[in-house]
Amino acid sequence: MKYKSVVVTKRGGPEVLQVRENDVRLPTSNEVRIKVLAAGVGRTDINYRYGLSPFAPKVPFVPGYEMMGTVDAIGDRVTKVAVGDRVAALIGHGGYSEMIYLRQEDLAPVPPSLDPAEVVTVVLNYVSAYQMLHRVAKVKAGDKVLINGASGGMGTALLELGKIAGLKMYGTASQNKHNILKEFGAIPVDYRNQDFVEVIRDAEPTGLDFVFEGIGGEHSSDRALSLLRHGGKLVAYAAPAGLFSMVKDLFKRMQVNLLSKGKTTEFYGITALYLVDKKPFMEDLPKLFKMLQEDKIKPVIAARLSLLEARKANEMLESGQVTGNLVLLSPELL
Repeated sequence: MKYKSVVVTKRGGPEVLQVRENDVRLPTSNEVRIKVLAAGVGRTDINYRYGLSPFAPKVPFVPGYEMMGTVDAIGDRVTKVAVGDRVAALIGHGGYSEMIYLRQEDLAPVPPSLDPAEVVTVVLNYVSAYQMLHRVAKVKAGDKVLINGASGGMGTALLELGKIAGLKMYGTASQNKHNILKEFGAIPVDYRNQDFVEVIRDAEPTGLDFVFEGIGGEHSSDRALSLLRHGGKLVAYAAPAGLFSMVKDLFKRMQVNLLSKGKTTEFYGITALYLVDKKPFMEDLPKLFKMLQEDKIKPVIAARLSLLEARKANEMLESGQVTGNLVLLSPELL
C-alpha cells in the first residue's frame, strides 16, 4: 500500500516541489498513523524551501507546518487517541502528505463538527495571534495597535481576535486588500502609496500601545517602533532570514529594551514556546475551537486546493496576491 507526499527535492522556488510515493508502514509503539485531511500553506514553508531559516529541515523534506486528520492506526502503547478520532498538530514540517506518523503527546483532539480547513488555520495562525495578544502583549479593550502586514493568514487572525478584544486597530496592506481590514474594524494604511509612520503619527500623536510586526526587516521594525508611546511594546513575529540576521536582530532587541526610554520589543515564535512547554498551546487551542464552534471566529480562507496541488498553492502565496489563508485538503473534501 502506498501514499503520496509533496517533497522539497532541493532548495529553490515552487518548481522544486515534487510528488513522491511512500510505503505505508505500521506505527511504532508510541506512534499514531494519521490520514491527513488538511494542511496549511504559510510563509515558513517558503522560507524553509529556500533555506532562508537556520531551522529549515535538511533536503529532501515534506513541508507543512500544521495539519489536521483522522487517526488511521495506533501503536500498542498509544492510549490517548483511538482509530477514527480527529486530531490536529503543530509539526513544523510534514503536512503536505496523505499520511503522517506522529507521537500521541503532540496530538490535540478536534471536535467532529468543525471544518478541517478552518481547523488548520486555527492551529497555527489563530493560536499564534491569540498568544501574541493575550500572553505576550496582554491587551485590554481600547488599546491602540498597529498590525504591520495585516492581510495574510496571521494578520487576519490578529484582526479578528483584536476586534473581539475591543482594540482600536490600524493595519498595513496594499490598496486592493483594504476591504478585509475594514470588515474587522481596522483602519487600513496603503503601505505602497502612503508612509504608514506619518499616517499613524498624525492620527495618534500620543503613540500606540502595541505594534505587531509581521513584515520583518530592520527598517520596518525601527520605523514601527517609533510609533509606540512610552511603555508601549513591539511584538515581532516575522523571523529574520538567515542566522546572521537572526543574531543581529536579537542584539537589536536587547539594545532597544535597554535604551529606548520605556519602549520594549519581543520576538514571538509559536514553535519556540511549544518546544519549551506544550501547555500554553494545549490550553489555548480548545478555547479557539470553542470560538469556532460558536461562530465567534470565521477564518478567512483564500483558496482550498488538493493536498497534491501544493506547488500551485506555494506559487499563489509567493505572488503576494493572497488575502487570508491557503489550505490544502484531502480530495474527498473538495
